[in-house]
Amino acid sequence: MAKLIYIVEDERDIADLVEHYLKKDGFRSEAISDGQRALERIRRQPPDLLVLDLMLPGMEGLELCRILRSEPATKRLPIIMLTAKAEETDKIVGLEMGADDYLTKPFSPKELMARIRAIFRRNQPPEETKAVLNYGKMMLDGERHVVTVSKKEVELTAKEFGLLEYLLKRPGRVLSREQILNAVWGQDYYGGNRTVDVHIRHLRKKIPLLDGAILTVKSFGYKLKEEE
Repeated sequence: MAKLIYIVEDERDIADLVEHYLKKDGFRSEAISDGQRALERIRRQPPDLLVLDLMLPGMEGLELCRILRSEPATKRLPIIMLTAKAEETDKIVGLEMGADDYLTKPFSPKELMARIRAIFRRNQPPEETKAVLNYGKMMLDGERHVVTVSKKEVELTAKEFGLLEYLLKRPGRVLSREQILNAVWGQDYYGGNRTVDVHIRHLRKKIPLLDGAILTVKSFGYKLKEEE
């Protein structure tokens, strides 16, 4: 079945334009003009992706995004924010609240479609995630999407899991930030490669045994030490 996308936008012309392009690209869509009603609708039937305006009646987009990220059923729902605000701080706040991408009005509908397709490509499960990988007292089960250390489960985000799996499959290899970014986030990712540094830091913090196992290769990237 075609993927379902909700457009939470109170400007009818923009909502109609986005719906038109989504239909052309083979997506199902539904437009909602109020933030509170959007939350209720998403809770009843979560979509595959949300196109979310920042300024909305009922509930603002940032608050809606915050709530969705706090609820288990929607914490990984892909969200693209649309807004008339162009200030850098608005973009940063939106991304920190959990938005996957950000477009400032006026925007190109074709660019929006490209970004939607890119998100769906990035979120496709890799074909080679079924192997169980072990590293010291750590075990990664790709099929169950579980990581344990000394048989205790460690909670990771989807990207942290993907990054760890990528490293575990390539012990001893020096990997550039660009290689890692393209493999884990996809070649269509619009963020900078310092995103890798942030996620490496999170992995080291959540799994202390990785602190000395993931080596930083100065001005280049990272390497997972081979087990001795």
